[in-house]
Amino acid sequence: MSLFAISDTHLSFGTDKPMDSFPGWNDYVYRIEKNWNSVVNNDDTVVIAGDISWAMNFDELLADFSFINSLNGKKIIIKGNHDYWWNTASKMNKFLEANNFETISILSNNSFDVDGISVCGSRGWSLDVEDEHDEKVLNREVGRLKMSLDSAVNDEKIVFIHYPPVTTDKRCDEIVNVLKDYGIKKCYYGHLHGVAAKFAVDDEIDGIKFSLISCDRLGFMPKLIR
Repeated sequence: MSLFAISDTHLSFGTDKPMDSFPGWNDYVYRIEKNWNSVVNNDDTVVIAGDISWAMNFDELLADFSFINSLNGKKIIIKGNHDYWWNTASKMNKFLEANNFETISILSNNSFDVDGISVCGSRGWSLDVEDEHDEKVLNREVGRLKMSLDSAVNDEKIVFIHYPPVTTDKRCDEIVNVLKDYGIKKCYYGHLHGVAAKFAVDDEIDGIKFSLISCDRLGFMPKLIR
């Protein structure tokens, strides 16, 4: 059993917002499907770290999740800043159950045991905290990340987060300090695309190896984690 990760799939089967018009994103859905099924087996797990779908509600989300559910393996999904369809865990789990999306699970204030590794994470928040609202959201995300880590049943914990905790010129100490306090050695994040990816950190900082897993950065190929 292997663990993979990818982020920012930006699916839009139920909406009219395809990413093909952006440089490097041509035929991206076909490429995701082909690459994914070429390396992921049905007993593997893939973490999708946010910005999964452009859908605004469950009706628009249905076709995108049908696509995800059809891909090989189990999927653990995290909220991204563009996942406007995201709802309470209870409502999302009912949606998954009602539509027989048996391969998809929600990571929200919890964790998952994947072959002796605890998969933990949260959405995180922007590095540009400018006002009281940003501080409130950041503190809430810090709390959610701690809840996820506290629920872990294994000594080895790997964190997946949508927003980057660090870039080449900025750093979110509130998130990084949590990772350090819990002894996290690997953190995978998304959110950065195209020109913005030049600010990505794929390196070790304070004993933590940070890696960008946006799908365009990975050539639309899920990254093998373990």
